[in-house]
Amino acid sequence: MMFWRLIVAGLTLLLGRGRRRAALSPGRPRPRIVPPGPPSPHAETLVLSCLLLATVAAIGFIAVFALDRLPAQTQLLGIALGLAFAFLAVATVVTGKRLVANDEISEPYPEPANEEAREEIEQIVSESTDRFTRKRLLVVAAGGAGTALGAALVVPAVSLGPLLDTRALKRSPWQAGVRLVDSLGRPLLADEIEPESLYTAFPAGAEQNQVGSPLVVVRLEPSRLDLPPERHGWAPGGIVAYSKICTHAGCAVSLYRAPLYDPTSPRPALVCPCHYSTFDPATGGGVLFGPAGRPLPQLPVRVDAHGRLVAGGGFSGSVGPSWAGVRTR
Repeated sequence: MMFWRLIVAGLTLLLGRGRRRAALSPGRPRPRIVPPGPPSPHAETLVLSCLLLATVAAIGFIAVFALDRLPAQTQLLGIALGLAFAFLAVATVVTGKRLVANDEISEPYPEPANEEAREEIEQIVSESTDRFTRKRLLVVAAGGAGTALGAALVVPAVSLGPLLDTRALKRSPWQAGVRLVDSLGRPLLADEIEPESLYTAFPAGAEQNQVGSPLVVVRLEPSRLDLPPERHGWAPGGIVAYSKICTHAGCAVSLYRAPLYDPTSPRPALVCPCHYSTFDPATGGGVLFGPAGRPLPQLPVRVDAHGRLVAGGGFSGSVGPSWAGVRTR
């Protein structure tokens, strides 16, 4: 409540709308409370310039953040936001020192709801704005700077995820016929996938940094496979492929538990090293251990005429960390 009172008081001060009740009674003029002061056009010009520069700096922050590919990106963001606050601070200090009366008057607090005290406050606010010669322009400039700076502070939150359209979280570059390639774009050959090794694959011709792009590929003994019946034919020669994005918090699944130590680790497993979610590649990516709430989405793979691994279709479920709607799918 106090915050909103300060905002209302500041706008009233800038607009100069505190009307003196004495003006409504010409025959009984009230004496001035605030000593008159000369206008200061130079100070107003400085304030307007600083507000304009603060607006430009805040817009510059938004532009640099949106481009996200400039050299020294972090430094530019810091400079832009720092300048915006600096110019706004200068404008505030100059306004308080040069444009608004700052005389101190000591007197006891009046009783609440005292009509005469309220009129005196209105008169003080009105008389304190006598030095302003471009009130409306100052209000517009202050509003523009505040809006731009507020937008600059809010815009980074958009990078946490899609603002309105969340369908991007469910899009996948994988479809039937897309080749599996390594980080350098070289195709993965079925004959080159060794047992007890983990390979990272990406879709040929697609962006590798998409959440649905990276895969983990391992080869198991066909006798170990126990995939759901509807996934028959998804693992030629024991080769299985799963999303590399952990279904717990979106970290990268980058460890493969193999070779095995039968007394404690009787089966191969894919492991996320961040929170130790552990998945069984032999049974369709089911959770063996850890905080993950659902299996890793599996991608059907097949071998083309040239011995290359290609996708046989889309994922078995939604890719990425669990949230409402994908907790169990």
